[in-house]
Amino acid sequence: MADKDGDGWAECAQGHRHWGVHGASGLLAVHHDDLGTPYVLMQKRALWSHHGGTWGLPGGARDSHEDAVASALREAREEAALGAEHLRVQGVYRDDHGGWAFETVIAESAGLLAAVCANSESDELCWLPLPEVTDRVLHPGFAATWDQVQLAINPETVVLDVANIVGAQAEKGWWNDRQGAATRLLRSVAGMNLTHPTLAQWYPRLVAVVEGAAKGVPDIPGIQVVAATGSGDDAIVGVVKRARPWERTLVVTADRGLKERVSALGAETTGPKWLLSQLRG
Repeated sequence: MADKDGDGWAECAQGHRHWGVHGASGLLAVHHDDLGTPYVLMQKRALWSHHGGTWGLPGGARDSHEDAVASALREAREEAALGAEHLRVQGVYRDDHGGWAFETVIAESAGLLAAVCANSESDELCWLPLPEVTDRVLHPGFAATWDQVQLAINPETVVLDVANIVGAQAEKGWWNDRQGAATRLLRSVAGMNLTHPTLAQWYPRLVAVVEGAAKGVPDIPGIQVVAATGSGDDAIVGVVKRARPWERTLVVTADRGLKERVSALGAETTGPKWLLSQLRG
């Protein structure tokens, strides 16, 4: 394992040559303005490069010791001087060609971050509003996946009705140790990759609402725990109300009344079985 050991050409099962012995990845940084218009950071490839003069993402070959996220963030730093501290990774879209894959790492950007051509691989970098992306001459690989990738660019939050999910889990004796049962559930959720209809890897914001005897749940890395001061349902409705208009919110609960309340606010709902089946799998 060494830096740049991914440099080189590979052939996929479709008979095409691609740059990246171990595959490749790129960073799709997205920022929504105050009106909810998404802007994406685009790179015009240097003329000397493969598909030079076309527009795509900062990216390149993945080294053998890297996953897609590490590779994409490194490439964005090398090509666009873009730091990871103002980015939140939302997920990874995988375009598998058979034996070779390009992985698009989608990340929410805190603003229209300054980006410069940090090496010779870029001729230009700019933030484009979403409707203008297809006005450019696009890299063929990017163009082929763009219709699917753009379906997943909005930030997503999953809100867990912990009391309801723990009850559905039917763990023996959970009612005698509600805090312990809630803690075990959340630690399991924090360590798993939830399924997504578009993304190979999905990293939504996770908000867990706890109430009553479970309010002493400790901090769980990767999960925002909200301790309800009154009704747990009211606290969940409050979380949904604070979501930004362009953000997708999914509430996990079997409570019919709660489902009706959050659906009226534009949230989606699913039952505990969706979550628990993944935990058991």
